[in-house]
Amino acid sequence: MAIMNVNPTRMELSRLKKRLTTAIRGHKLLKDKRDELMRQFLDLIRENKTLREQVEKDLQAANSHFVLASAVMQKQQMDAALLSPKQEVYIEASARNVMSVDVPVFRTKTRTADQADIFSYGFAFTSFELDEAVEQLAQLLPQLLRLAEVEKSTQLLAAEIEKTRRRVNALEHVMIPRLQETIRYITMKLEENDRSSRTRLMKVKDMMLEKSHDFH
Repeated sequence: MAIMNVNPTRMELSRLKKRLTTAIRGHKLLKDKRDELMRQFLDLIRENKTLREQVEKDLQAANSHFVLASAVMQKQQMDAALLSPKQEVYIEASARNVMSVDVPVFRTKTRTADQADIFSYGFAFTSFELDEAVEQLAQLLPQLLRLAEVEKSTQLLAAEIEKTRRRVNALEHVMIPRLQETIRYITMKLEENDRSSRTRLMKVKDMMLEKSHDFH
């Protein structure tokens, strides 16, 4: 590990020790953040799996009802029944902060509060299967939005985990060892200088004693 290009002075040693303390504290905080991000990421992965399986199952059931409806209704009847929807759905997008990551939050709002408005037709000329399909799709919408939230959140958290992991590794394997090695180098240099200074002082003292002895 290469040491930093610094002057081996006591002031520089003090400055580097403070940097090392900060780096160690930052390393611990980043590791804690990474671990918490991983925990939440794994929770979302499990939720995503469960949601996706349920959504696919419900979509398959709704499609089956549509197939049955198209088998017992004429195409013109089916098209006319679905041509002019009564209800409108608005999606509101916002965000919430998860460990410094803004993940999406979706909410729905309908034009009217009447649940029957999902049916854009009268029931006299339509089949029960079509009613079932429309109702299933309406009930499926919140799950689809939650699935979108979860999938986007997992992507964002995965990117943040990778970024945090790189920072943890940079501190753990580069910055902290380099600071420690530089501190050791400066400490050795200062001790070496102290020994040299003491040796010179002792020689000067001996010379002065010898001169004093010769004088007398």
